[in-house]
Amino acid sequence: MSEVRLQVQNLCKTFGITKAVQNVSFNVNKGEVHALIGENGSGKSTLTNMLTGIYSIDSGTFVLDGKEIHPKNQVEANNEGVSIIVQELGTLSGLTVAENIFLGHEDRFVNRGIKNTSAMNREAQKLLDQYGFGRIRANAMVDDYNFEDRKLVEIVKATYFNPKIVVIDETTTALSQEGREELYKQMNRIRSEGNTIIFISHDLPEVLRMSDTITCLRDGVYIDTVKSADVTEDDLKKLMVGREVTGDYYRADYGEAVSDEVVLSVKDVTVPGQIQDISFELHKGEILGFGGLSESGMHEVGKACFGASFDRKGSVTLADGTQINDIPTAISHSMAYTSKDRDNESVVMNQSIRDNICLPSLGELTGFLHLLSRGKMKKFANEYAAEMSVKMVNTDQFVSDLSGGNKQKVVLARWIGKNSDILVLDSPTRGIDIKVKQDIYQLMDKMRKEGKSIIMISEELMELIGMCDRILIMKDGRINGDLQRSPDLDENSLIAKMV
Repeated sequence: MSEVRLQVQNLCKTFGITKAVQNVSFNVNKGEVHALIGENGSGKSTLTNMLTGIYSIDSGTFVLDGKEIHPKNQVEANNEGVSIIVQELGTLSGLTVAENIFLGHEDRFVNRGIKNTSAMNREAQKLLDQYGFGRIRANAMVDDYNFEDRKLVEIVKATYFNPKIVVIDETTTALSQEGREELYKQMNRIRSEGNTIIFISHDLPEVLRMSDTITCLRDGVYIDTVKSADVTEDDLKKLMVGREVTGDYYRADYGEAVSDEVVLSVKDVTVPGQIQDISFELHKGEILGFGGLSESGMHEVGKACFGASFDRKGSVTLADGTQINDIPTAISHSMAYTSKDRDNESVVMNQSIRDNICLPSLGELTGFLHLLSRGKMKKFANEYAAEMSVKMVNTDQFVSDLSGGNKQKVVLARWIGKNSDILVLDSPTRGIDIKVKQDIYQLMDKMRKEGKSIIMISEELMELIGMCDRILIMKDGRINGDLQRSPDLDENSLIAKMV
């Protein structure tokens, strides 16, 4: 019989009138990967945030190796042997890589009140080298590195001290395939050493492949705990939503002709150090995909098209001849953009859901004397929050209070409300549960049929294959492949152009 490492006992957490976690109890065993699944807002992150000291506990207990623990912050949780790698960025700007790795534990390098920075850098670099991340320099500012490299720093930060439990909260959605493989290696190492991982992911095949045990939450309530070997992906979907998930998932059509009408022309676009001489055309009613490895430049293509790139050369031109060189011009000409880095670039965290949804449409939400109409804003926000099924108290709630998936729904609600003709969607289904993914795919298909044009940037190869009319593969900052929609197209076809 497996040895119990963590007992979750009658755990409760409430935010206002929202019961985020309701009387949840289950056990997590030593030396296992224990997955937590559920739809957005089911309570997964709330529960693990209580375990790691990010949130306080309203009632209930955590018992770790027979001892009750009550961490009040992440440093206290670390000292109890519990760490977390969060869904969004968990590193602090303005600090070096080494300072981020040892944040809260700097006293290791202090002697008589003086910090030995050289010793800290040496120790951090030694760890980075051991993990295979030697290209990341310990003495460099963490801001010098991209989103993915900063996630790799977080992996080191969360695991170097051999914690008893590591919480991995939707981290894989922020990583490319190479980054995921690095994380999987660390997960296997942690498990082999007899320690435990609590793994949160919406990628159900990944959950089944990587976990030993799976616990499902729904609307803050415990549903069931099952062995991964005993269930299928369909079984997990049913546990999550309480019924069978039916209907179309990806597009079912093949061989449909795409319009000859060009709505966006990109010519010789270069962003130094990121992309080089990128040229392509986007057609009316087309879903054009961009895929590649994390450093391929595909994410920079989206920013460049939306006028959000620094030091961009080349041209991005609409059908009427308008040059897109900045964000206001893009928005005023019916373009939309969602960033992969949601918290820093797509939402205003400390503003309400209403303000976030209304932001690009403020010009249409004025009343008497061209002043903003609170009534119009409320109606507008309520309509599109409901269309995207945002789990919330009301639209006055701050976006920072929402789960990652519900933040993404707010981002998409904003642009659906704006009714943009050209949408640049970078990782649009990142951190979103299976049912909402299905809704987004169907929404994209509907938009396509209405004549709207979509650039979809994704590290999920199957969603590119399933949704796009054409897929451009990036490699080393350049386009390295142009693949047409086909029932014969598979992941290997894309990977061959990526590596």
